[in-house]
Amino acid sequence: MRKTAAEARRTRERIVEVAVQQASGLGLSGLTIGALAETLDMSKAGVVGPFGSRAELQLAALDRAVEMFTEAVVAPGRATGPGLPCLYAVIDAWCAYLADSPFPNGCFVTAASCELDARYGDLRTRLHDTVTRWRGFLAEQITTAQAAGDLDPHLDPDDLVSLLGGLAMAANQEIQLLGDERAAPRARRLMRAALASQRPLPA
Repeated sequence: MRKTAAEARRTRERIVEVAVQQASGLGLSGLTIGALAETLDMSKAGVVGPFGSRAELQLAALDRAVEMFTEAVVAPGRATGPGLPCLYAVIDAWCAYLADSPFPNGCFVTAASCELDARYGDLRTRLHDTVTRWRGFLAEQITTAQAAGDLDPHLDPDDLVSLLGGLAMAANQEIQLLGDERAAPRARRLMRAALASQRPLPA
């Protein structure tokens, strides 16, 4: 009996959810159809069928991880006003996400960046585009805050984006490798301090 469209969609979503978890620990390049089939108690053909190839399954897993990051970190910022309120909301959500990651290996995008930065191909391109959009979103909020008079107008937005990203990556390592329970609160404090340091001096 052929599956209905809804059943096929649920099967695809189930495969992707398991693939994301496995890729977090093994890396996207370590994601195999055989391991997924065993975990899901499915045939290899049944696992790869909804995607057409292992490569497309890897892309789907990456896309789902990015969706989860967007829901957890970007959405709270978008729910506030643009500019500085958005940045503060994003920082709080970002650090909470790092402290209580849905992935066994911490921030998926950070782990994938380390895995793929020197491996050219569709996965790296997709990740590059994702990180570029994320950095652009942060830079846009910084620029908006500058226009509103909330941040130093002479600040290069990319400088602050790099600082925030570096603090997040450091916190992810401290949490995952060092088991430092203070890492996420420290990152939140330092990120907020970085914003405060760029507030214009009173006239």
